[in-house]
Amino acid sequence: MTEMPPHTPLDAAAIAHLQSWQGRSETLHDSATAQPLAALSATLDRDDPAPAPGTPVPPLWHWLYFLPHARQSELGPDGHPRRGGFLPPVPLPRRMWAGGRLRWESYNPLRVGQALQRTSAIASVAHKAGRSGELLFVQVEHRFANDHGLALTEEHDIVYRPLARPGDPAPAPQRPPLDGQAAWSRGIAPDDVLLFRYSALTFNGHRIHYDRRYVTEVEGYPGLVVHGPLIATLLVDLLRRSLPGAQLAAFEFRAVRPTFDLHPFSVHARPDADGHGVQLWAQDHEGWLTMQASATLA
Repeated sequence: MTEMPPHTPLDAAAIAHLQSWQGRSETLHDSATAQPLAALSATLDRDDPAPAPGTPVPPLWHWLYFLPHARQSELGPDGHPRRGGFLPPVPLPRRMWAGGRLRWESYNPLRVGQALQRTSAIASVAHKAGRSGELLFVQVEHRFANDHGLALTEEHDIVYRPLARPGDPAPAPQRPPLDGQAAWSRGIAPDDVLLFRYSALTFNGHRIHYDRRYVTEVEGYPGLVVHGPLIATLLVDLLRRSLPGAQLAAFEFRAVRPTFDLHPFSVHARPDADGHGVQLWAQDHEGWLTMQASATLA
């Protein structure tokens, strides 16, 4: 059995050092190419036309650009780039995409063929004590622009936590607030191929999504972890299938409970009475809430 070195609890000096990353920024450049969009369309089993120059990038599909390109020798034992650099070197071994908030500029969508710029800044680094040990939250703000100016602002929440230990309290499961009231629903089978294809498309080497021995023996999960961004993408995909032509002004999501590849799960949505918003959520095979989200229509 492979093991990670034990974690030493963070003291005040270590927390202060990690918080010194607040305010750091970086700017990257990329191009909105068509091939990744066509590949994700196939992965989501959509029948989209080939993305021609000028085609708007669908909401959340911008995650196919600005991918990390760490060299193989720079990867940590979990398959992610080693800690440090732009993100703070948090020693807690488990890291997850906890949620995010996005706002689109309706007059300026990202489009295929455009040159893109992403300016990112560490907005906050916060340390908390949870029932299963200490947690460290890092919030990153990304601002995406093209030649016409700002197109999208995204706040990205990352959570770091210790490895699971026998006897750790499990998070209390909860039912979706709108359980049984969905207007639109879709079942998803999160097999190995789906998880592999999404990992490949996002150049995500995190082993919890494809290495069953690692995820069960080292990180203590019962199966492969379905990517949080993939679930968020599937929620928005349900909205796009149910309201063709709808455009998003804003979207926010929060991961509540891990989803594993051991069973099918489902995504659901219900429009608000005012017609301007949509409530979305994902449930596991037992009906427990795994992700909660809301969308504002343009």
